[in-house]
Amino acid sequence: MYELRRSNERVLLIGIARSNRGRWRKIDELQELAALAQTARGEVVEKVIQIRPELNPATLLGKGKVAELKELCQQHKIDLLIFDETLTGSQVRNLEEATGVRVIDRTTLILDIFARHARSAEARTQVELAQLEYRSSMLTGHGIEMSQPGGGTRGGIGTIGPGETKLEIDRRRIRERISRLKTELARIDKERAVQRQARAQDLRIAIAGYTNAGKSTLMNRLTDAGVKVAPELFATLDSNTKVLVLNRSLKGYLTDTVGFIRNLPHELVTGFRSTLSEVREADLILHVVDAAAPDAELMIEAVQATLKEIGVEEKPVLMTFNKTDRVFEPARLERLMRQWPGSVAVSALTGDGIDQLKQAILRWLDSRLVLRSFTIPASRGDLMSRLFNAGEILRSEVVGEKLRIRVKGYPASLARVRLEIKNALRAAR
Repeated sequence: MYELRRSNERVLLIGIARSNRGRWRKIDELQELAALAQTARGEVVEKVIQIRPELNPATLLGKGKVAELKELCQQHKIDLLIFDETLTGSQVRNLEEATGVRVIDRTTLILDIFARHARSAEARTQVELAQLEYRSSMLTGHGIEMSQPGGGTRGGIGTIGPGETKLEIDRRRIRERISRLKTELARIDKERAVQRQARAQDLRIAIAGYTNAGKSTLMNRLTDAGVKVAPELFATLDSNTKVLVLNRSLKGYLTDTVGFIRNLPHELVTGFRSTLSEVREADLILHVVDAAAPDAELMIEAVQATLKEIGVEEKPVLMTFNKTDRVFEPARLERLMRQWPGSVAVSALTGDGIDQLKQAILRWLDSRLVLRSFTIPASRGDLMSRLFNAGEILRSEVVGEKLRIRVKGYPASLARVRLEIKNALRAAR
């Protein structure tokens, strides 16, 4: 049952490792789960790991461990159990009955954080769709009680969701709501497609990466975006596109996108398809990595898995190792950069390495630039200005009353400006 609860709940985290070797990785994963819980304003009191090769289909854990959890909950006055593993509806009920404490899983927690951080109408719609699709999969005939939309900070972890207070929502009503949300997102996606089409002839770069890797800080450093920056997970849910000036004559569009995480719930990937379209249609992806994170390699794997899921694993990627101001073992950063030849190290916070990043983008772009010749009336300074904005002027010479200009630039941009010049000259006749 989902109902409003107080904030700052006392939380106990549970993870299951299939072997002794897997235990060490599970320790790292529970650290991330703790960060998620804290982002959702929970107070992490204890962490429990059970090594169990075979999962109990009723509770995942063995009976002895469930009894131990009940005792821990009473001893530490625990309000909430959060499992790192995905739970079924029946497993949630069985665990709640056995421990006397509310139970959620990692997916519910992530959905809760997205709901807390959703600000725009689009983000709220996307999150609500993801929540309903996930919760509908957990319905087992008993219905589910949902909290009031925008329950706000008063709700406990995992309780901020769609629906109406104290209303038993069955599968049919959820399907109806999902259908309406999908229709609304289709409309939003069509509007976004129009916006993307307007930028289709220009260079488009998308920032992607693990949550809290510093993507928004990098966006602000490279442009005048003014994106909100917060030291918490999933602070950015809405994509933000700004002009990126690479040098005096070359520019493009840079888009900041939602952060990824290990095992990002499929429902969120589906629900945020319009936002993630900015990544799918980009010419280049800046994969931003927190170089100071001890598990940076695992974060890279998680991002690559998500990029594959949204169908962009073949896109050109420039690895950008961020937060170098926090790297205290240079050898570790050097190892990462050897693993990823052509990568760039930056500190979006201090600005160190930003020029090198722009140069790396220009080197990637250089092989894709083309040379084009234009002839315009020498008196048409306005047309000359358009060419300056479209690319790099390599040569300009006056021939009678004409200007012959050689330009190096992005193919689509030069094709567009050629059409603009043609139309402008036709209109002047």
